[in-house]
Amino acid sequence: MKLRDTPLLLIVALVVLLAIGLILPQWALSFVSVALYLGIVVLGMALMMRTGLVSFGQGLYYCLGAYAAGTLDHFFKLSDLLLMVVAGALVAGVVAVILGFLLSKYRDIFFAMLSLAFSMILYGLLVKSSELGSTDGFGLSVKTFAGIAISASAVRYTIYAFSAVLATLFAIGMHRYFNSHLGRLAGAIRDNELRVEYMGASVRRVIHLNYVISAVLAGVGGALMAGAIGHVDPETTANWTTSGEFVFIAILAGTGSVAAPFLGAGIFEAVRTFALQYFPNTWQMTLGITMLLVIMFLPGGLWSVFGLRRRST
Repeated sequence: MKLRDTPLLLIVALVVLLAIGLILPQWALSFVSVALYLGIVVLGMALMMRTGLVSFGQGLYYCLGAYAAGTLDHFFKLSDLLLMVVAGALVAGVVAVILGFLLSKYRDIFFAMLSLAFSMILYGLLVKSSELGSTDGFGLSVKTFAGIAISASAVRYTIYAFSAVLATLFAIGMHRYFNSHLGRLAGAIRDNELRVEYMGASVRRVIHLNYVISAVLAGVGGALMAGAIGHVDPETTANWTTSGEFVFIAILAGTGSVAAPFLGAGIFEAVRTFALQYFPNTWQMTLGITMLLVIMFLPGGLWSVFGLRRRST
Protein backbone atom coordinates (compact mmCIF):
# COMPACT_ATOMS: atom_id res chain seq x y z
CA MET A 1 0.00 0.00 0.00
CA LYS A 2 1.40 3.37 -1.01
CA LEU A 3 0.93 6.45 1.13
CA ARG A 4 -1.13 8.23 -1.51
CA ASP A 5 -3.57 5.31 -1.60
CA THR A 6 -4.59 5.79 2.05
CA PRO A 7 -7.65 8.06 1.41
CA LEU A 8 -9.01 5.68 -1.21
CA LEU A 9 -8.60 2.68 1.09
CA LEU A 10 -10.29 4.57 3.92
CA ILE A 11 -13.29 5.33 1.68
CA VAL A 12 -13.49 1.67 0.64
CA ALA A 13 -13.39 0.68 4.32
CA LEU A 14 -16.22 3.14 5.01
CA VAL A 15 -18.42 1.65 2.28
CA VAL A 16 -17.76 -1.84 3.65
CA LEU A 17 -18.58 -0.75 7.20
CA LEU A 18 -21.82 0.92 6.15
CA ALA A 19 -22.87 -2.14 4.18
CA ILE A 20 -22.08 -4.83 6.74
CA GLY A 21 -23.59 -2.70 9.49
CA LEU A 22 -27.01 -3.47 8.03
CA ILE A 23 -26.58 -7.19 8.78
CA LEU A 24 -24.43 -7.12 11.90
CA PRO A 25 -26.07 -8.16 15.19
CA GLN A 26 -26.59 -5.48 17.81
CA TRP A 27 -23.60 -6.54 19.92
CA ALA A 28 -21.30 -6.30 16.89
CA LEU A 29 -22.62 -2.83 16.03
CA SER A 30 -21.86 -1.72 19.58
CA PHE A 31 -18.38 -3.26 19.46
CA VAL A 32 -17.40 -1.54 16.20
CA SER A 33 -18.94 1.75 17.36
CA VAL A 34 -16.71 1.65 20.46
CA ALA A 35 -13.64 1.01 18.30
CA LEU A 36 -14.60 3.94 16.05
CA TYR A 37 -15.17 6.60 18.69
CA LEU A 38 -12.14 5.48 20.73
CA GLY A 39 -10.12 5.52 17.52
CA ILE A 40 -11.16 9.11 16.84
CA VAL A 41 -9.86 10.16 20.27
CA VAL A 42 -6.57 8.27 19.81
CA LEU A 43 -6.15 9.75 16.33
CA GLY A 44 -5.76 13.12 18.05
CA MET A 45 -3.33 11.61 20.53
CA ALA A 46 -1.27 10.26 17.64
CA LEU A 47 -0.82 13.83 16.43
CA MET A 48 0.48 14.87 19.84
CA MET A 49 2.79 11.86 20.00
CA ARG A 50 4.24 12.79 16.61
CA THR A 51 4.97 16.17 18.15
CA GLY A 52 6.85 14.39 20.95
CA LEU A 53 4.19 14.92 23.65
CA VAL A 54 1.97 12.45 25.47
CA SER A 55 -1.19 13.68 27.17
CA PHE A 56 -2.35 11.79 30.26
CA GLY A 57 -5.38 14.05 30.49
CA GLN A 58 -7.19 13.46 27.23
CA GLY A 59 -10.14 12.35 29.34
CA LEU A 60 -10.72 16.05 30.05
CA TYR A 61 -11.93 16.69 26.50
CA TYR A 62 -13.55 13.28 26.16
CA CYS A 63 -15.58 14.14 29.25
CA LEU A 64 -16.40 17.66 28.07
CA GLY A 65 -17.67 16.28 24.76
CA ALA A 66 -19.79 13.67 26.52
CA TYR A 67 -21.28 16.12 29.02
CA ALA A 68 -21.89 18.74 26.32
CA ALA A 69 -23.93 16.16 24.41
CA GLY A 70 -25.68 14.96 27.55
CA THR A 71 -26.67 18.38 28.85
CA LEU A 72 -28.32 19.26 25.54
CA ASP A 73 -30.80 16.44 26.07
CA HIS A 74 -30.94 16.52 29.87
CA PHE A 75 -31.51 20.24 30.33
CA PHE A 76 -32.61 21.60 26.95
CA LYS A 77 -34.44 18.55 25.51
CA LEU A 78 -32.33 18.69 22.34
CA SER A 79 -31.83 15.06 21.34
CA ASP A 80 -30.26 15.56 17.92
CA LEU A 81 -27.10 13.47 17.37
CA LEU A 82 -25.52 15.92 14.94
CA LEU A 83 -26.09 18.83 17.32
CA MET A 84 -24.64 16.82 20.21
CA VAL A 85 -21.43 16.06 18.30
CA VAL A 86 -21.04 19.68 17.18
CA ALA A 87 -21.54 20.85 20.77
CA GLY A 88 -18.98 18.36 22.05
CA ALA A 89 -16.41 19.49 19.49
CA LEU A 90 -17.01 23.21 20.19
CA VAL A 91 -16.82 22.94 23.98
CA ALA A 92 -13.66 20.83 23.83
CA GLY A 93 -12.10 23.16 21.26
CA VAL A 94 -12.79 26.35 23.22
CA VAL A 95 -11.37 24.91 26.45
CA ALA A 96 -8.31 23.60 24.59
CA VAL A 97 -7.65 27.02 23.05
CA ILE A 98 -7.58 28.53 26.55
CA LEU A 99 -5.54 25.80 28.27
CA GLY A 100 -3.24 25.49 25.27
CA PHE A 101 -1.64 28.86 26.05
CA LEU A 102 -0.33 27.32 29.27
CA LEU A 103 0.31 23.74 28.21
CA SER A 104 2.24 24.68 25.07
CA LYS A 105 5.02 25.99 27.35
CA TYR A 106 5.71 22.57 28.88
CA ARG A 107 7.33 19.38 27.62
CA ASP A 108 7.87 15.76 28.60
CA ILE A 109 6.57 14.66 32.02
CA PHE A 110 5.51 18.21 32.92
CA PHE A 111 3.12 18.35 29.97
CA ALA A 112 1.79 14.87 30.77
CA MET A 113 1.18 15.55 34.46
CA LEU A 114 -0.27 19.03 33.93
CA SER A 115 -2.76 17.68 31.39
CA LEU A 116 -3.68 14.94 33.89
CA ALA A 117 -4.15 17.55 36.62
CA PHE A 118 -6.73 19.48 34.58
CA SER A 119 -8.59 16.25 33.86
CA MET A 120 -8.74 15.36 37.54
CA ILE A 121 -9.90 18.87 38.43
CA LEU A 122 -12.86 18.38 36.12
CA TYR A 123 -13.45 14.95 37.64
CA GLY A 124 -13.54 16.47 41.12
CA LEU A 125 -15.95 19.21 40.06
CA LEU A 126 -18.34 16.74 38.46
CA VAL A 127 -18.29 14.41 41.46
CA LYS A 128 -19.32 17.34 43.68
CA SER A 129 -22.01 18.59 41.27
CA SER A 130 -25.43 17.28 42.30
CA GLU A 131 -27.04 19.09 39.34
CA LEU A 132 -25.06 16.83 36.97
CA GLY A 133 -25.76 13.66 38.92
CA SER A 134 -22.52 13.59 40.92
CA THR A 135 -20.84 10.16 40.68
CA ASP A 136 -23.95 8.58 39.11
CA GLY A 137 -24.12 10.98 36.17
CA PHE A 138 -27.32 11.09 34.14
CA GLY A 139 -28.96 9.50 31.14
CA LEU A 140 -29.67 10.86 27.68
CA SER A 141 -31.27 9.68 24.47
CA VAL A 142 -30.85 10.25 20.74
CA LYS A 143 -34.10 10.82 18.88
CA THR A 144 -33.19 12.78 15.76
CA PHE A 145 -30.32 13.32 13.33
CA ALA A 146 -30.09 16.71 11.61
CA GLY A 147 -33.73 17.25 12.52
CA ILE A 148 -34.90 13.91 11.06
CA ALA A 149 -36.63 11.60 13.51
CA ILE A 150 -34.96 8.24 14.16
CA SER A 151 -36.92 5.17 15.14
CA ALA A 152 -35.83 3.34 18.29
CA SER A 153 -34.70 0.34 16.23
CA ALA A 154 -32.49 2.49 13.98
CA VAL A 155 -30.72 4.55 16.64
CA ARG A 156 -27.81 2.15 17.10
CA TYR A 157 -27.12 1.85 13.37
CA THR A 158 -27.41 5.62 12.93
CA ILE A 159 -24.77 6.23 15.61
CA TYR A 160 -22.62 3.46 14.11
CA ALA A 161 -22.89 4.88 10.58
CA PHE A 162 -22.25 8.46 11.70
CA SER A 163 -19.23 7.32 13.72
CA ALA A 164 -17.87 5.50 10.65
CA VAL A 165 -18.34 8.56 8.43
CA LEU A 166 -16.70 10.90 10.95
CA ALA A 167 -13.83 8.47 11.54
CA THR A 168 -13.18 8.32 7.80
CA LEU A 169 -13.36 12.08 7.33
CA PHE A 170 -11.08 12.75 10.29
CA ALA A 171 -8.61 10.08 9.18
CA ILE A 172 -8.43 11.52 5.65
CA GLY A 173 -8.11 15.04 7.03
CA MET A 174 -5.36 13.96 9.42
CA HIS A 175 -3.58 12.11 6.60
CA ARG A 176 -3.49 15.33 4.60
CA TYR A 177 -2.42 17.31 7.64
CA PHE A 178 0.45 14.92 8.39
CA ASN A 179 1.72 15.51 4.86
CA SER A 180 1.32 19.28 4.98
CA HIS A 181 3.95 21.81 6.05
CA LEU A 182 2.47 22.10 9.56
CA GLY A 183 2.10 18.37 9.88
CA ARG A 184 5.73 17.74 8.99
CA LEU A 185 6.77 20.29 11.60
CA ALA A 186 5.40 17.94 14.28
CA GLY A 187 8.17 15.41 13.67
CA ALA A 188 10.75 18.17 13.43
CA ILE A 189 9.65 19.57 16.80
CA ARG A 190 9.94 16.14 18.36
CA ASP A 191 13.50 15.77 17.05
CA ASN A 192 14.89 19.28 17.58
CA GLU A 193 12.82 22.27 18.70
CA LEU A 194 15.70 24.70 18.50
CA ARG A 195 16.33 23.92 14.85
CA VAL A 196 12.63 24.47 14.06
CA GLU A 197 12.81 27.91 15.71
CA TYR A 198 15.87 28.76 13.62
CA MET A 199 13.84 27.90 10.52
CA GLY A 200 11.40 30.66 11.47
CA ALA A 201 8.51 28.50 12.73
CA SER A 202 6.92 28.99 16.15
CA VAL A 203 7.12 25.74 18.13
CA ARG A 204 4.57 26.89 20.69
CA ARG A 205 2.03 27.84 18.02
CA VAL A 206 2.34 24.46 16.30
CA ILE A 207 2.00 22.62 19.60
CA HIS A 208 -0.98 24.81 20.53
CA LEU A 209 -2.68 24.08 17.20
CA ASN A 210 -2.03 20.34 17.45
CA TYR A 211 -3.31 20.35 21.03
CA VAL A 212 -6.57 22.00 19.97
CA ILE A 213 -7.03 19.53 17.09
CA SER A 214 -6.51 16.57 19.43
CA ALA A 215 -8.96 18.07 21.92
CA VAL A 216 -11.67 18.54 19.27
CA LEU A 217 -11.30 14.92 18.20
CA ALA A 218 -11.58 13.82 21.83
CA GLY A 219 -14.70 15.93 22.25
CA VAL A 220 -16.28 14.34 19.19
CA GLY A 221 -15.39 10.87 20.51
CA GLY A 222 -16.95 11.71 23.88
CA ALA A 223 -20.17 12.98 22.30
CA LEU A 224 -20.47 9.83 20.16
CA MET A 225 -19.87 7.69 23.24
CA ALA A 226 -22.60 9.52 25.16
CA GLY A 227 -25.08 9.00 22.34
CA ALA A 228 -24.16 5.33 21.93
CA ILE A 229 -24.30 4.41 25.61
CA GLY A 230 -27.08 6.78 26.60
CA HIS A 231 -25.40 7.76 29.85
CA VAL A 232 -22.57 9.99 31.08
CA ASP A 233 -20.73 9.95 34.39
CA PRO A 234 -17.36 11.25 35.60
CA GLU A 235 -15.89 7.83 36.41
CA THR A 236 -15.95 6.57 32.82
CA THR A 237 -15.06 9.87 31.15
CA ALA A 238 -12.83 12.14 33.25
CA ASN A 239 -11.09 9.72 35.61
CA TRP A 240 -7.36 9.08 35.11
CA THR A 241 -8.08 5.47 34.12
CA THR A 242 -9.92 6.66 31.00
CA SER A 243 -6.99 8.83 29.94
CA GLY A 244 -4.74 5.86 30.66
CA GLU A 245 -6.77 3.72 28.27
CA PHE A 246 -6.22 6.25 25.49
CA VAL A 247 -2.47 6.19 26.11
CA PHE A 248 -2.59 2.38 26.15
CA ILE A 249 -4.35 2.27 22.78
CA ALA A 250 -1.98 4.85 21.27
CA ILE A 251 1.08 2.85 22.31
CA LEU A 252 -0.57 -0.40 21.24
CA ALA A 253 -1.42 0.96 17.79
CA GLY A 254 1.56 3.15 17.01
CA THR A 255 1.58 6.30 14.90
CA GLY A 256 2.62 4.85 11.55
CA SER A 257 -0.74 5.45 9.88
CA VAL A 258 -4.02 7.26 10.43
CA ALA A 259 -5.69 3.83 10.40
CA ALA A 260 -3.54 2.60 13.30
CA PRO A 261 -5.67 4.17 16.10
CA PHE A 262 -8.78 2.35 14.90
CA LEU A 263 -6.92 -0.96 14.65
CA GLY A 264 -5.54 -0.41 18.14
CA ALA A 265 -8.95 0.55 19.54
CA GLY A 266 -10.56 -2.56 18.05
CA ILE A 267 -7.88 -4.88 19.43
CA PHE A 268 -7.94 -3.16 22.82
CA GLU A 269 -11.71 -3.53 23.09
CA ALA A 270 -11.54 -7.18 21.95
CA VAL A 271 -8.84 -8.03 24.51
CA ARG A 272 -10.72 -6.22 27.27
CA THR A 273 -14.02 -7.93 26.42
CA PHE A 274 -12.34 -11.35 26.27
CA ALA A 275 -10.48 -10.75 29.54
CA LEU A 276 -13.59 -9.53 31.35
CA GLN A 277 -15.52 -12.61 30.22
CA TYR A 278 -12.93 -15.28 30.99
CA PHE A 279 -10.71 -13.62 33.61
CA PRO A 280 -13.05 -11.19 35.41
CA ASN A 281 -10.81 -10.89 38.48
CA THR A 282 -7.52 -10.46 36.61
CA TRP A 283 -8.54 -8.73 33.38
CA GLN A 284 -6.14 -5.85 34.05
CA MET A 285 -3.28 -8.35 34.09
CA THR A 286 -4.29 -9.57 30.64
CA LEU A 287 -4.12 -6.02 29.31
CA GLY A 288 -0.79 -5.52 31.03
CA ILE A 289 0.67 -8.65 29.45
CA THR A 290 -0.57 -7.51 26.04
CA MET A 291 1.12 -4.13 26.50
CA LEU A 292 4.33 -5.78 27.68
CA LEU A 293 4.48 -8.04 24.61
CA VAL A 294 3.88 -5.12 22.25
CA ILE A 295 6.58 -2.97 23.87
CA MET A 296 9.08 -5.85 23.83
CA PHE A 297 8.51 -7.11 20.29
CA LEU A 298 6.81 -4.23 18.47
CA PRO A 299 8.01 -0.98 20.07
CA GLY A 300 6.60 0.93 17.10
CA GLY A 301 3.10 -0.42 17.78
CA LEU A 302 1.01 -3.02 16.00
CA TRP A 303 0.96 -0.99 12.78
CA SER A 304 4.72 -1.42 12.48
CA VAL A 305 4.00 -5.03 11.43
CA PHE A 306 2.91 -3.71 8.04
CA GLY A 307 6.16 -1.78 7.69
CA LEU A 308 8.18 -4.91 8.54
CA ARG A 309 6.27 -6.89 5.92
CA ARG A 310 6.92 -4.28 3.24
CA ARG A 311 10.63 -4.24 3.99
CA SER A 312 10.81 -8.05 3.84
CA THR A 313 9.21 -8.20 0.35
